[in-house]
Amino acid sequence: MKLHAQVGENKYSVEIRREDGKVYADIDGREYELTVSEPETNVFLFNHEGKVYEATVTPSAKIGGRTHVRIGTNEIDVKLIDPKRLRSVVSENEHGDGLAEITTAMPGKVVRVLVEVGNEVAKGDGVLVVEAMKMQNELKSPKDGIVKDIRTEEGSTVSAGDILATIE
Repeated sequence: MKLHAQVGENKYSVEIRREDGKVYADIDGREYELTVSEPETNVFLFNHEGKVYEATVTPSAKIGGRTHVRIGTNEIDVKLIDPKRLRSVVSENEHGDGLAEITTAMPGKVVRVLVEVGNEVAKGDGVLVVEAMKMQNELKSPKDGIVKDIRTEEGSTVSAGDILATIE
């Protein structure tokens, strides 16, 4: 997963990947090998070179807002930008009367299907919840419409780019 992070006026390029039970983070060319656990919601333990760091994360209530992170006595506000999401942002009327596909940006597991075929949904309503890298992401309807198709079920493993549902 590639992200851009902004802390104050400083901007960073971040790439995170999981391999063999470890997490690798590359921040502006500096590589970190970590083990990560989430003992409780929004509390993460990072083990790096034998040292354990606890981070408490308070996500922003609004999309594009800043996430508050506390590590020990240090507190920072981070704005995370997913370049893939920026490319996929569409104008409000782009789907018009056509079909809108709901896809996942990362491989993961479907933990909840929130709607059924035939349900009416409004733009921004939750459709599915996918867990990736121990984080649950609610996939939302990009437009008002009717759920035409659900192509997955709870417990299914999905790949990046898979079409999970369609809204008409």
